[in-house]
Amino acid sequence: MDKVFHQPLGGNEMPRFGGIATMMRLPHIQSTEEKRQLDAAFVGVPLDIGTSLRSGTRFGPREIRAQSVMIRPYNMATGAAPFDSLNVADIGDVAINTFNLLDAVRIIEEAYDEIVELGIKPLTLGGDHTITLPILRALHKKYGKIGLVHVDAHADVNDHMFGEKIAHGTTFRRAQEEGLLDSQRVVQIGLRAQGYTAEDFNWSRKQGFRVVQAEECWHQSLAPLMAEVREKVGGGPVYLSFDIDGIDPAWAPGTGTPEIGGLTTIQAMEIIRGCQGLDLIGGDLVEVSPPYDTTGNTSLLGANLLYEMLCVLPGVQRR
Repeated sequence: MDKVFHQPLGGNEMPRFGGIATMMRLPHIQSTEEKRQLDAAFVGVPLDIGTSLRSGTRFGPREIRAQSVMIRPYNMATGAAPFDSLNVADIGDVAINTFNLLDAVRIIEEAYDEIVELGIKPLTLGGDHTITLPILRALHKKYGKIGLVHVDAHADVNDHMFGEKIAHGTTFRRAQEEGLLDSQRVVQIGLRAQGYTAEDFNWSRKQGFRVVQAEECWHQSLAPLMAEVREKVGGGPVYLSFDIDGIDPAWAPGTGTPEIGGLTTIQAMEIIRGCQGLDLIGGDLVEVSPPYDTTGNTSLLGANLLYEMLCVLPGVQRR
């Protein structure tokens, strides 16, 4: 049987403002048999009950898909032609429990257990950052300890939030405590603003994580940094988790916990493109909150960063 390579629906086949809103206007695949043929897939997780300030990320996956209509298949900057070498589709949203966060986490983990078992590399449209914990749990069952490139304004290593152990600000402490991460292969980029104590970032450093505060990134290309990152996290499976609030709110205002002094959109692309050559097993783009994004630009940025993640997956051809 010849391998199928799904292609995004072109603007000359259907106007870009028409048709069903899937990520990049790819086919919406639902059957297990069709999913089994996929190499990678876009998955939505419309969760926002793990947030601590502004809600609205439940609408993130839908709006990211809507803003993805302008993205074309071929990456003119890097030469990546992902749809010529990988079978990719949109497999829809995880049906989370919107009234119970812990049950939602269970549902997400079970959904990703199936995705991983089918051999699919997931690229996830969030949703708040709570979703990364159950995704890592599912991936760990197959890959063991995972390296991590984490872009964020916040370290998300709180021990608890209002006494709760699971929330969007506790994700990576829980992941480390549960043995999901290879702590010597973890990098956190873009951390900034204020904390309650120095431990807010130093806890990560004590685990062996490389912490790159936003001030280290100001006024410069991040290409040299990414050479260091590849050296640190290479040699095993790597997951890429990108919180949109890692970007300065001047470019990405549509998020629940904005912090000034952040990364630029150009630096965001440098980070993702700098992951080429790593054994990426998936990635996510989280914390897009469309109600705070009247222009749609935050969701547009999120859609393009997910496309860039697809372009650096192993096996992508370059022309």
